[in-house]
Amino acid sequence: MNQDQTDMTAMQSAEHPLLQVSDLTVGFRRGADWNDVVRNVGFSVHGGETLAIVGESGSGKSVTSMALMQLLPREGTRISGQAMFRGTDLLQLGERQMERIRGDRISMIFQEPMTSLNPVMTIGAQIAEAILMHRRVSPSEARAEALAMMDRVRIPSAKSRYDAYPHQFSGGMRQRVMIAAALACQPDLLIADEPTTALDVTIQAQVLSLIKELQAESGMGVIFITHDMGVVAEVSDRTLVMYHGDVIEAGTTEQIFRNPSRTYTRALLSAVPRLGSMAGKGAPTPYPIFDIASGKVTEPVARPDTLHPEPPYLLEVRDLSKRFAIQSKLFKRTVARVHAVEGVNFTLRRGETLSIVGESGCGKSTTGKLITGLHPKDSGQITLAGRDLQAIPAAERAHDIQMIFQDPYASLNPRLRVGEAITEPLRIHGKVSAAEERQIAASLLGRVGLKPDMAGRYPHEFSGGQRQRICVARALVMKPKVIVADEAVSALDVTMKTQVVNLMMDLQQEMGLGFVFISHDMAVVERISHRIAVMYLGEIVEIGPRAAIFDNPRHPYTRRLLGAVPVPDPARRHQRSTVAVTELHSPVRSADYKHPERRYLEISDDHFVLETGDDWQ
Repeated sequence: MNQDQTDMTAMQSAEHPLLQVSDLTVGFRRGADWNDVVRNVGFSVHGGETLAIVGESGSGKSVTSMALMQLLPREGTRISGQAMFRGTDLLQLGERQMERIRGDRISMIFQEPMTSLNPVMTIGAQIAEAILMHRRVSPSEARAEALAMMDRVRIPSAKSRYDAYPHQFSGGMRQRVMIAAALACQPDLLIADEPTTALDVTIQAQVLSLIKELQAESGMGVIFITHDMGVVAEVSDRTLVMYHGDVIEAGTTEQIFRNPSRTYTRALLSAVPRLGSMAGKGAPTPYPIFDIASGKVTEPVARPDTLHPEPPYLLEVRDLSKRFAIQSKLFKRTVARVHAVEGVNFTLRRGETLSIVGESGCGKSTTGKLITGLHPKDSGQITLAGRDLQAIPAAERAHDIQMIFQDPYASLNPRLRVGEAITEPLRIHGKVSAAEERQIAASLLGRVGLKPDMAGRYPHEFSGGQRQRICVARALVMKPKVIVADEAVSALDVTMKTQVVNLMMDLQQEMGLGFVFISHDMAVVERISHRIAVMYLGEIVEIGPRAAIFDNPRHPYTRRLLGAVPVPDPARRHQRSTVAVTELHSPVRSADYKHPERRYLEISDDHFVLETGDDWQ
């Protein structure tokens, strides 16, 4: 195509939107009545353009996208309006016609990869499935294209992991698989519903660059649904703000950030956790609370830190290692191992929060499961409150250490009312009567900011932020000394995120809890942490006090991690240096591999950095 043709195509794209949505209204049946949860929504998306849709949980963002893709249940759902996609109204198409469009001309990336991926299909087969369905290619050609896309979304050792299953991937790795599957057929329009929520900042930056690259190549339009205002500033041309099912503000991203006209938009932008907000501060400090309705700000009350700096430690980890065997299909012989955790050392004091950060697949979650006893360790020692973890009976261990998982919906039994879910550990250990269980559930719900009468509801009746609060309540029911929070706030919108973080700080002060906070959100990590450990390929490459890590990062990987954090300022998106797309090293090693000895350099008091070699990058 010559330059004149390219210019003409761009002009036509500017005149004729790829997608034009008008008066979209979505209602759900409640008994004999209809409840409209999205009302009269309208917007357009042009080829090569990115439209961001932002708002809190329950604002109607995801329902809007699901309605456009006709993925809402036909029974009990009422949809009206118009959604013109290249001259065709999507809302008038039958299921067979939509099947030909989904995954080919329009693709969607969903927020929760574990519930979106088929647990009994291999990763590679799920990516290749869309290619085989919509393209006239052979299985071998589909496999080659799927492998190429796995490489593009930075899945290490793609060829050897093609036949792995979703449960063998970390949350971030599964999200990369979802992105690869959605982009495999090079769609005209991509609807991305919180696509980078589970990704660390470096991979997030690379995936956003990949989407931009594909936009430039193919003129793909993007609808980007997110609660991360830093990502909005980074990627979007225009922004749509939704509140309780209505579009309350729309304009260019620059206009929305520079001069928001609505109180809600101003409060939403003010609530964004920002890197650098703790500069010059000592102890972790709760977030200011923003009242979305009024726009008023309540500053946190000053309080003393609860950290007990002197031993004995609540938790002590020494030379901890964990490897997962990869076996041949024929004779089940171990041919390689995934070195998930290698020689990890750290301590945790009473009232302290140690944050563990790093890329998806670096071993953060595995470390958390090792110190809670959910995975058996291969070597090393874990001491909990002065006792060897292996010597503590499981029932007793549950009293001392609990875990909050990333996905609150998957963590709760959908058949149990939340009151029963909260007190289930007590019931298992036969600690209290049924009447006492109800009292405890009501008390803990109130403690985490929910109404006691909510105990009789089921998990699906709560928002994501409320479900995470329920998981916090369940973790507290055994009165533990240590709580491992594995990406506990990553899926929450900004207002819910600040409230849950403040809740955790309040509980820490009240109960002297020790937190191991596993996260990829560096702004939240800066706010909540006393100390930070940076992990890469199963190893801690840098560990030290919060101020030392943020003010004086010494390991190249730490600097790369901090440099990739998106800035909530549209004017700076072209000024930021892009994160280099480097080939991720694989944690997969040969069966006879011997891990080299490592040496740490003490940079300052309690600030240690792994001596860099040629193999860290």
